[in-house]
Amino acid sequence: MKKSIFFKSFAILALALGLSSCVSQQKFDELQKTHTQTHMDLTVCNQDLAVAKSQLSSVSELKKSNQDLQDALNQCISSGNKNIGKLVDEINASNSYIKHLIAEKSKNDSLNQALSNKLKRSLDDISDEDVTIQVKKGVVFISLSDKMLYSSGSYQLNSQSNVILAKIAKIINDYKDYDVQISGHTDDVEVKNPNIGSNWELSALRAIAIAKALQNEHGVDPARIFAGGHSQYQPKASNGNTEGRALNRRTEILILPKLDEFMKLMDIAPTSVKP
Repeated sequence: MKKSIFFKSFAILALALGLSSCVSQQKFDELQKTHTQTHMDLTVCNQDLAVAKSQLSSVSELKKSNQDLQDALNQCISSGNKNIGKLVDEINASNSYIKHLIAEKSKNDSLNQALSNKLKRSLDDISDEDVTIQVKKGVVFISLSDKMLYSSGSYQLNSQSNVILAKIAKIINDYKDYDVQISGHTDDVEVKNPNIGSNWELSALRAIAIAKALQNEHGVDPARIFAGGHSQYQPKASNGNTEGRALNRRTEILILPKLDEFMKLMDIAPTSVKP
């Protein structure tokens, strides 16, 4: 199209020059005007062609951009479906683990309650003021007053203690998957025995005496036993009166699920939801 307009313009111009000597001024002016208009038309055509090329390029870029966006969307959808599937698997694994924990807790609660009931029946001939048995948070608590076990200010076990510990040891030996924690407690009156440095030592020595008796005289596996003292720092009542101090002087025996059994339970948790 450009060449056609150009040759047309050139031919007109040549004709005008060739005939300028034999045509009128009016005719020449008309030819000149036609030449000028043709030149302007050529310029406009060139501009239109440039715009068309630019638009064609933009359309091509838009098509490419649209395809890139479509590819990205497809990838996101594919990745999202995979992530959703993985999340569903993790939720199912977590639900199975939670159900297992609930079942284990229910089983342990039942065992602990049965253990507590056996202990209460075994010790039903002992005054309720001297012994209490409770189940708290999956642990069986036995609290024994100091007068049942020792002389005042001493950690040597008396003859009555052997009868009580024999009954407790029989139940402990029936539940071999449980550990035994023994804790000694005192009131806030400092011990007057010159062979015992403080209430710390007294509370610890009393717990150790119970541990050794359970091991040596009643056959409890020592690997299941832990013994320690709390001195006066975990009172059950006020030390401001005789009754409160009597309650605070006690030895507690805790029967609880083995720690390694608990850790084994933790090891079965799904990898992605482990604590």
